[in-house]
Amino acid sequence: MNNQPPTVINLNLPKPPMRLIGAIFVVVVLLILVWTSYYTVAAESEGVVLRFGKFFKTVEPGLHFKLPLGIDEVSVLPTRRQLKLEFGFYTSGYTNPAQPTQQQTEEKSMVTGDLNAALVEWVVQYRIDDPKEYLFDVRNPDQTLRDLSEAAMREVIGDRTVDEVITIGRQDIEISALTRMQELAKRYKLGVRVDQVQLKNVNPPREVQASFNEVNKAQQDRENAINIANGDYNEAVPKAKGQADQTIRGAEGYRFKRVNEAEGDVASFNAMLTEYIKAPEITRTRLYLETMGDVLPDMGPKIIIDDSMKQLLPILPLSLKPPEAR
Repeated sequence: MNNQPPTVINLNLPKPPMRLIGAIFVVVVLLILVWTSYYTVAAESEGVVLRFGKFFKTVEPGLHFKLPLGIDEVSVLPTRRQLKLEFGFYTSGYTNPAQPTQQQTEEKSMVTGDLNAALVEWVVQYRIDDPKEYLFDVRNPDQTLRDLSEAAMREVIGDRTVDEVITIGRQDIEISALTRMQELAKRYKLGVRVDQVQLKNVNPPREVQASFNEVNKAQQDRENAINIANGDYNEAVPKAKGQADQTIRGAEGYRFKRVNEAEGDVASFNAMLTEYIKAPEITRTRLYLETMGDVLPDMGPKIIIDDSMKQLLPILPLSLKPPEAR
């Protein structure tokens, strides 16, 4: 058995100087100070600077500097970008963290004013309008906006019939819901501005979908028949009115023509009567001659002889025949 004592190796390594340690510490501190002294705000955002946890100011997009070591904290909000919340459904690839990751079946199930059920899907588009109110006045402004949007939509849907909700009243519902959401967002100081409300799919419950489609088809057929009848009416009535106006105008034109002709004849007769009164014999002779001049050319060849002439036949040419025998 070996009873020799263990060998002890003495390593006398040189200790680093204190100046080197201090220099490394200073460099690390400087790097931390430099790293925490600047920040960048994206082009579509605004930065909200908090100093010791209290609101200090808002800054525009770009490179900015701040007090380091957590004295100033910056929250970057997309104030220049339109955000979107979807209700009753969701689109894959969304970027809004307030959008639920699963389809919310309960929020789209609503009751209309005539006590019918409807499945309503809609979209709310909004912007962050006041960063200070958005961060400090409400604990969770996005969820609050989602809750008040659902409440406003249920209120609007509850004032209308199922036919208005599904067919003719969609635009009015969007306008009314938008006005109500803007009022609530301003009252609760959410710091957001609701820009648009858009209805997507509005359907009856699946259990009555087939029956509702039949009713809807019957209503569409009725509207189609009414439109066809109105088209025929609009085509026939103006045509009849046009023909009536044409007939009336023709009668009026004929009336004016006859009246003018009669007035002309009266004026001519009065002028002739005036001349006749002045010289009756001359006027009578002139009228007789004018009349004969108009009548005789239409009567064919005529032979005028004296009453005292005797033995007329030998003088007449035998080849002369009346116009009727030629």
